[in-house]
Order: sequence, then C-alpha cells, then structure tokens
Amino acid sequence: MAEQFMQLDVVTPEKAILSRKVTEVVAPGSMGEFAVLTGHTPFLTTLRAGQIIARTEDRDIYIAVSGGFAEVTGDRVIILAEAADQAEDINVQEITQELEQAEAKLKSLGKEDAEYSRWENRARNAEVKIRVAENWEKNQ
Repeated sequence: MAEQFMQLDVVTPEKAILSRKVTEVVAPGSMGEFAVLTGHTPFLTTLRAGQIIARTEDRDIYIAVSGGFAEVTGDRVIILAEAADQAEDINVQEITQELEQAEAKLKSLGKEDAEYSRWENRARNAEVKIRVAENWEKNQ
C-alpha cells in the first residue's frame, strides 16, 4: 500500500519554519503528546513547549516549539507556534549558555518575583531545544 501524505505547515509570528508533505506528525499537546496520520478526525488544540517530529518518506524532521496551537484536518496539520526551531538550526552551545543564565537568574529571584515566570519559561524552552537537538543528532 502506498503511503498517504498530508501537508504540514509550521509557522511563527516571524517566519514559516516548515512546509512539506509528511506521513505522520507527533506533537506536544497541552493535554499530552499526540500523533496524526492522514485522514485523522479534525481537531484544534493548544501546544506546550516540546518536540514535534514530522515523519517523511526519507527522514524524520525534529522541531522545538515553545507552545502555540495545532489545527488538524483530514489532510493537513497547521502549527501556529509562539517560537520554533528546526533541530539542525539549534546551536546547542549557545542554548546551553542561555539555560545556565536563566537558571542563575531563577536562583537569585523568589518565586513571587514578577520576573520569575519569564525566566522559568526561558529555561524550559532552552531545555526543550537542547533535547530536540540531541534527539536529532542521535537519529542521523
């Protein structure tokens, strides 16, 4: 049986990250990870920070997202992400420095501080990017 394809579009407010035909999409829904194949029941969901895996005929594409929305129709998945990076575009050394900076800032702030949640989000997003880049490296 020939594989069926669906269109995947991943966009941020700044740019289009990916637009291509895929066989499966795995994404970090706010209620848990979900997978989509062609013909899936349509739905709309929010996304948490995490990893998107887009499976194609010849390779898997790894993308780090910081949250957003996903709309699934029978033959299309549209991801509107707050921020997103393809794994091969992530500079792990640079992101590790961002993570260390965020962790140091968190240690200096109290949880009741107005800046705490912003730095906590920065740390979480850096952790996601590092994990996605490592997963991509392992699967090359």
